[in-house]
Amino acid sequence: MSDNHLFSALASAAPSLDKKLALLADGSAVTYGEMLALSARLAGLLVARGVKPGDRVAVQVEKSWPCLALYLATVRAGAVYLPLNTGYTLNEVRYFLGDAEPALFVCRPEIEAEARALAGELGVAAVETLDGEGAGSLMDAAARFPSDFDDVPRGPDDLAAILYTSGTTGRAKGAMLSHGNLLSNAQALKECWRFTEADVLIHALPLFHTHGLFVAVNIVLLSGASMFFRAKFDPREAIALMERATCLMGVPTFYTRLLDQPGLTRAATAPMRLFVSGSAPLLEETHRAFRERTGHAILERYGMTETCMNTSNPYDGERIAGTVGFPLPGVTLRITDPATGAELPAGEIGMVEVQGPNVTKGYWRMPEKTASEFHDGFFVTGDLGRIDARGYLSIVGRGKDLVITGGFNVYPKEVEGEIDAIDGVVESAVIGVPHPDFGEGVTAVVVAGTGADLTEQAVLQALEGRLAKFKQPKRVFFVEELPRNTMGKVQKNILRDSYKDIYRRSA
Repeated sequence: MSDNHLFSALASAAPSLDKKLALLADGSAVTYGEMLALSARLAGLLVARGVKPGDRVAVQVEKSWPCLALYLATVRAGAVYLPLNTGYTLNEVRYFLGDAEPALFVCRPEIEAEARALAGELGVAAVETLDGEGAGSLMDAAARFPSDFDDVPRGPDDLAAILYTSGTTGRAKGAMLSHGNLLSNAQALKECWRFTEADVLIHALPLFHTHGLFVAVNIVLLSGASMFFRAKFDPREAIALMERATCLMGVPTFYTRLLDQPGLTRAATAPMRLFVSGSAPLLEETHRAFRERTGHAILERYGMTETCMNTSNPYDGERIAGTVGFPLPGVTLRITDPATGAELPAGEIGMVEVQGPNVTKGYWRMPEKTASEFHDGFFVTGDLGRIDARGYLSIVGRGKDLVITGGFNVYPKEVEGEIDAIDGVVESAVIGVPHPDFGEGVTAVVVAGTGADLTEQAVLQALEGRLAKFKQPKRVFFVEELPRNTMGKVQKNILRDSYKDIYRRSA
């Protein structure tokens, strides 16, 4: 077998081919051997479809174990995996296909006709389908290929994936993640979080996101562990699974939904050793309530699309609510003055900058943007933070007004553009404010024209079908004018403060 930096490490970690990897909802299981065999067939199919080393494979499908095998197959074939949020509309997908120029687009069967038309228009050579049950033209075609594959040699600096992350202005950026980026991060997290063959993870996260794919899946594979593999998160099912599981990785929504269940008790969670939260800010009240109910302190960590994970609260030691812990092994973190770039002492708030083997190689086909995001070899995250005297990092805000809702990034300018296009709207400002289920709730503040008959419901209805559901505002408020500074810039900090309690649950 040729050395394929990421895949070789993941495959060699399999304790045995008979070991159960994915425990499915119907009671069946997928072994390591079955996953490796399907990934080989799919890799053979990719090559037959014209996918060459370095080519992109774009994937927008529902979660299934064959989808996981497709990720591994893409890496084995030396190609670059490009997962797309299933919530994206075809209009949004058009940009990603046009920018990444994939050799293959794998889509849901129900949009095959539209996808083929779009692919033809954009010059994407091949289209295959895959559904949530693991069926489709992709699987039909893969069945004709052998269960072994001569892996394409890839080194640590070769690209393994591209994940798109939008900018606050301008077009979406494709963060280029190398084999070394992904493997080094999984190795660091495996050690920090003490994962072994004995672990069983409850996996209910999506596979188009850093958390669900590059954190959860890569750690499980690298440690030879198993996972309850579920399409979506069901809090009652999760509690029932805890009797046979050891870990749960989730977003804050998981934990607020668990807290709504009377079955969440110390006895129910006793077999579990670790609860991890990330992808969005975990409210301190959620952290405290979960600890009081279960005796477990949720381990919160901090990462982003461009860097995978940067920090983690300690496995041993105090996990402090409102903090995201310490830098991972091999990762260097510093706080700098946003205006001068000078490093700041402990306790002062400034820009979080990161350096390490986890940091992106840059943005796809955007060399100028790549150069602007690095400062003396450190990646400028755009997040504002503070390191306390004990070394714990706290994220206190963002310099780019990014909203993180349910683990997904929402960039206000895109939403504002759609709202401003509605008849009767003069202007709008979109902000994120604390939400107990989603970390932050997308919230729109709108100025209506004189005589305009606009309501919250009218704005929400006008946005349906224009944006992915996670980008759509949860609430719309109307004001006579937006607050501005002397330069005419909208002061979103004032808006965030004004609406900070609108989603808070009553005691």
